[in-house]
Order: sequence, then structure tokens, then C-alpha cells
Amino acid sequence: MIDPDIARRGLDAAIEQARKSWAEGGIPIGSALVDARGEIVAAGHNERVQSGDPIAHAEMSCIRHAGRRRDWRELTLVSTLSPCPMCSGTAILYKIPRVVIGEHRTFMGAEEWMRKEGIELLVLDDPRCIELMETLQREKADLWAEDIGE
Repeated sequence: MIDPDIARRGLDAAIEQARKSWAEGGIPIGSALVDARGEIVAAGHNERVQSGDPIAHAEMSCIRHAGRRRDWRELTLVSTLSPCPMCSGTAILYKIPRVVIGEHRTFMGAEEWMRKEGIELLVLDDPRCIELMETLQREKADLWAEDIGE
């Protein structure tokens, strides 16, 4: 079972990253990796707009910042938004056992695939995360469509 304090600590860090991305003119999605003690191992935000890199989603950026490691199976991945198939696949590849999702009302990622692969999911339905995505979809709908490949 995912520790609620660890989930909240990770989500707060991920939201900080999402807000940073939005302030930079990017897509407001953030992610964090948290260890069993609740320490933030790495954090990242969507950098597609800022870097011109089409695979620089928040989770990918966060995992890149974590660097080479062997303790993936002890970590929890936290994202402000339900991870897309690419980001879900990375969690599956590295056997990250737990994923905390800020919200999935505005976008449902590959949650069923992660569950099928044995990843424990916790959806927090956090109003801060919902507001970030609703603002993006309202103010920059074309950018959001580009991010999800439409």
C-alpha cells in the first residue's frame, strides 16, 4: 500500500515542477521520484516546448534526472497527470512498483497497462492538478493536442 505521506510529499514536489514548466511557457505537468523514507530522489517537468524534444514528458525528465541506479524497485513515481503510454512503459521497464497520479479526469493514460504489469496505482484526484490541466486545455488547446499526438 502506498504511504499517504509519501504520496503527498511527492505530489507537492511534482506540482512545484508543473508550475515551473507553466511559468517557462511549457506544459504544466510535473513528476517526482520518492524513496521509501519520503525523500525526493529526482524531479522533473514537461520540457517539450522548452527543449523542442518530443519525448521530454515530465516523467521522462524526472527519470533522466534520477540517473543510473539500481533501486528502481524501491521507488514511487509521482505525476501530476495520468502517465501516457510512453511514460507508463518506462515505469514498467524499470519495474517501478508504485505510481501516484495527481489526476486523470482531464487525461487518462495507460493505467490499465500499468495495473496489468503489477504496478500499484493511487489516484489522488487533486484539485491543483485538475486546475493546471484545465487551464492548459482552455488557454493553449493546440499545445495540449500536440503534446498527446493529436
